[in-house]
Amino acid sequence: MEYTYRTRGTCAQQIKFELENGIVKNVSFYGGCNGNLQGISKLVEGQKAEDVIEKLRGIKCGFKQTSCPDQLAAALTEALKNG
Repeated sequence: MEYTYRTRGTCAQQIKFELENGIVKNVSFYGGCNGNLQGISKLVEGQKAEDVIEKLRGIKCGFKQTSCPDQLAAALTEALKNG
C-alpha cells in the first residue's frame, strides 16, 4: 500500500513510500538534502519497517528536535498503526 506523510520540523516537506507485508519500498522524500535522502531511501529499501523505525527513531538534525530519518520513522510508525 502507498502512503504519503507530511513531515514536521524538517527541510523535506513530504515522504512517499510503500509498505508490502511490512517491508519498506519506493521511498521518496520531497525537499531536503537530495543526495542524503536518496541514500537513506536506498538503504531502507527492502528492510522491515520495524527495523527501520528502530534504527532511525530519535535522530536529530543540528539543533532541531527531529530529522528526515526521524520523520521517516514516524511515517512508518503511523502507517503500521493505520495499515
